[in-house]
Amino acid sequence: MAGTSFPISLEAFGRLGVGQKLLTMASIALMVAVLVGGILWAKEPSYAVLFTIPDEKDGGQVIASLQQQNIPYRFSDGGHTILVPHGVVHDTRLKLAAQGLPKGGLVGFELLENQKMGISQFAEQVNFQRGLEGELARSIQSLAVVKGARVHLAIPKQTAFLRDDQKVSASVLVSLAPGRRLESAQVAGIVNLVASSVPQLSPANVSVVDQDGNLISQQRDPLRDAGLDASQIRFVRDIESTYVKRIEAILAPIYGATNVRAQVAADVDFSQTDQVAETYRPNPPPGTAIRSQLTQETASGSPAAAGIPGALSNQPPAPATAPIGAAGSPPASALGASAQASQNFSKNSTINYEVDKTVRHTKGVPGSIRRLSVAVVVNFRAEAPKTGAAAAAKPQPQPLGEADLKLINDLAREAMGFNKERGDTLNVANAPFTVIEKEIVPEPPIWENAKLISMVLDGLRYLLVFGLVFWLWTRVIKPLLQQFAEAAARAAAHQAAVHAHDEAGITQQSYETKLAAARETAKQDPKAVAAMIKDWVGSGGN
Repeated sequence: MAGTSFPISLEAFGRLGVGQKLLTMASIALMVAVLVGGILWAKEPSYAVLFTIPDEKDGGQVIASLQQQNIPYRFSDGGHTILVPHGVVHDTRLKLAAQGLPKGGLVGFELLENQKMGISQFAEQVNFQRGLEGELARSIQSLAVVKGARVHLAIPKQTAFLRDDQKVSASVLVSLAPGRRLESAQVAGIVNLVASSVPQLSPANVSVVDQDGNLISQQRDPLRDAGLDASQIRFVRDIESTYVKRIEAILAPIYGATNVRAQVAADVDFSQTDQVAETYRPNPPPGTAIRSQLTQETASGSPAAAGIPGALSNQPPAPATAPIGAAGSPPASALGASAQASQNFSKNSTINYEVDKTVRHTKGVPGSIRRLSVAVVVNFRAEAPKTGAAAAAKPQPQPLGEADLKLINDLAREAMGFNKERGDTLNVANAPFTVIEKEIVPEPPIWENAKLISMVLDGLRYLLVFGLVFWLWTRVIKPLLQQFAEAAARAAAHQAAVHAHDEAGITQQSYETKLAAARETAKQDPKAVAAMIKDWVGSGGN
């Protein structure tokens, strides 16, 4: 036993009693069972949350899928939370997502796949409406900021009487992620999504409410209040962002991308006009062409009697002469004749000139810019002192000079296409920017680190198992085996003493027997004994 570290040897174990053997074997079996069980318990994987499912139907489908995939699971939180081994959480989520699980308590058009034969038209309509509501809710939940959604459709029964006709309406309840909010464009997108999916549903009859009960579908928006639709609002935003990018792009290489900020407000005219103008110029110039001319002259009367009565007075009159002379005045004889004669003369003249006429047909294009308002802010320039001992000092922000401000103004005007006639405004400011320090998110305390906690728990498991095994060995099994070994050693020592005493008695008895036999031989054959002694003596002499 001295050559082995084990408290008891097989030989000593064989000398134990039956009760001692059974107790020793039971102690060793207990230690082995504790060791194996502890190792298996320590190797058992830690569980993490897979899903928290409030709907029991979804939970049953998830459990059935886990059983098909042979993935162990557990329950917590009254059965609403499903736990799986920590190492397979992400893979299991992806596999379940490929199967459309969990559905979040929503049913879509798959509700129509299992309809029974002979279902009534009313039940079929109800199922269709439920499926449509579920599909719309799933589509809204696909937004990153939306954690959950419910859609309720109010579809009245159609009637043949127009005065009894009711409009279709819809209500949407969205549950937003913590710290997130829906922009006006996103709310408009949800409204248009629902309105476009339901026949005869107007966007004005769609209400969107958040989880706090706030009606977010009627949030004030200046562009929307101006009567612009979603596409027009997007068009205005695109114009403004385009001008902002143009201004910042031309100033960034000079002053730095982080030192220039610009904002543009665009006044866009979406009205479409169709104008026809017909213009006449008054008092046409002398060279205007004559379209038509009409002149009308009328003369009436008889000459008075003159001369000596007789035959000569009845003679024909003398030949007529031109009424207008070369100098442009009637002759004296004519004047005298006209003075002597009594007659009436009238002249009418009508002249039609070509009239100037301008016909202008103007059709306005919607989306024209009526006015641009631009604001540009440029950061101070960081410059270090150039001379003296302060040359190595930290750069201090310095305002820009007049030349820089003029350059910024000119470049911004060119980039925005400044038009004074339409009332564009540009405001350039130079001010120091406030340094916004990046928010440092403090690391969670060491006791909140999930990975570290899992490692510590696994280590404690193994430590507890080996500690329990060591305690059983040192406090129970080893002392018991030592007691058995000491008892076996005492029994072996006693047995050895008895055996030595027996061997000594046997040795003494055999000597006396051999001496008596030698005496008897010497008596019977003295010659042989003498020869044997002679040989002994001779051998000793050699």
